Amino acid sequence: MADRILVINPNSTEAVTRGIDTAMEPLRIAGGPAVECVTLKDGPPGIENQGHVEQVVPLIGAMVKKRDDDCSAFVIACYSDPGLHAARELTTKPVLGIAECGILTALTLGQRFGVISILRKSIPRHLRYVGQMGLNDRMAGDRAIGLGVVELADEARTFSRMVEVAAELRDEDGADVLVMGCAGMARYRDRLQRHVGLPVVEPSQAAVSMAIGRSRLNWS
Repeated sequence: MADRILVINPNSTEAVTRGIDTAMEPLRIAGGPAVECVTLKDGPPGIENQGHVEQVVPLIGAMVKKRDDDCSAFVIACYSDPGLHAARELTTKPVLGIAECGILTALTLGQRFGVISILRKSIPRHLRYVGQMGLNDRMAGDRAIGLGVVELADEARTFSRMVEVAAELRDEDGADVLVMGCAGMARYRDRLQRHVGLPVVEPSQAAVSMAIGRSRLNWS
């Protein structure tokens, strides 16, 4: 079996996959597992509502089954963690969701985390997840930049809104660590962290970091 982590972007927007792939560069280390990023071409352009989440569940399952023999771990690179538990039933390999891993990483970096979402309608879905994790008391807030997944390619507009929302989460909500609530934001992490002065978790990086550890330590 190849020592390979497969990062699955469940939407069909190649620019999102390219951004995730670039974010993986610090994690591609000599002697470590390969990190491959793929796009689900039959997925919607963005995972922006519960219908989109449910639409991609069978597509993710099919990809996991297709690649089970040549991968040592899988990462679902969507902040809704679509099909996470279903995929875990299809393989003995680790399957990690970026929302779960991003939040868990944030808990090690600060006391109260804030989430930068894409759209306001995403927030109730995120809040349900945080509640299911039993972490309501550790969440400072969740605020949206008001841009859809495809619109994130507009770098100037996206970064300007992310800076505004990050400052609100820090100054008004009391967040001391931030989580980017969409894999399409990956390219902006370094700049945002320098600008806002708080740790910023890019959840795809968080999930792949955990996958590398589990792969190296042979934790299933």
